[in-house]
Amino acid sequence: MKLRKIKAIETPYENISESDYQIEKRRLQVELLKIQQWVMKRNLKLIVLFEGRDAAGKGSTIKRFTENLIPSHFSIHALGVPSKSESKYWFRRYESLFPKEGHISFFDRSWYTRALIEPTMGYCSEGQYKRFIKKVLRWEHNCIDDGFLIFKFYLSVDRETQLIRFENRLSNPLTYWKLSDNDIHARKKWAVFTKYKEQMFEYTSSKKSPWIVVNANTKKQARLTSMLYLVRAFGRRKFEPLTGEDVILTHSISVGGVKFRGLTLQQMAVLKELKEKQIT
Repeated sequence: MKLRKIKAIETPYENISESDYQIEKRRLQVELLKIQQWVMKRNLKLIVLFEGRDAAGKGSTIKRFTENLIPSHFSIHALGVPSKSESKYWFRRYESLFPKEGHISFFDRSWYTRALIEPTMGYCSEGQYKRFIKKVLRWEHNCIDDGFLIFKFYLSVDRETQLIRFENRLSNPLTYWKLSDNDIHARKKWAVFTKYKEQMFEYTSSKKSPWIVVNANTKKQARLTSMLYLVRAFGRRKFEPLTGEDVILTHSISVGGVKFRGLTLQQMAVLKELKEKQIT
């Protein structure tokens, strides 16, 4: 088993303006919707997971991935503290949330909690940690062999950026609740977390299931970079970023003899799926 296959992604979006960000985000979201339709049509099972420190932007990145997808064909999972049974049967906890055919599952933190925050904070035993590190990659390979497509993103932030985001959360009456005592305690163990992160990269990344590392010190840049990677991985390798071409178009379709006009691409996709079901 060949290890240490880590992809540190360079971004074409450094210092992107707000207007260009909005245009590029729409362009990539159109491509992500096409990917979802391909997953649905081919009965594929796609898993996209995000790991990283607290305030790395995992949740907000997933939000941009999914905000224009068809809701009935994807799910988002951000699990809390595991029960004793879940902690013992660790992989089963996540297998129960894996996508069925034609669906996508997004994980805001994943089974790799056992490789990162749990050992950092002492929430698992040394034996549990070692068993996880020994088994996880072979388990992932088996999942891939069973037809699951797995993409593992690690959003990387530096210590100063995390502190700024913590302060912003604390000072905002709408987001102060996002900063927990556990976040503060984990920050105090920055070096310990770093050690476990490096061990995770060393033992759980392979050509078949690589880690994709994205610089997330700038949230908007990280969102676009992650989306671009997935778009290119699904066959649009020549997708050219920052063309400036906007994609605000309307579409039309006839379903059951009724003509629908002025549709967004998402609305068009839903009606197209309905029309295909009527035909079959």
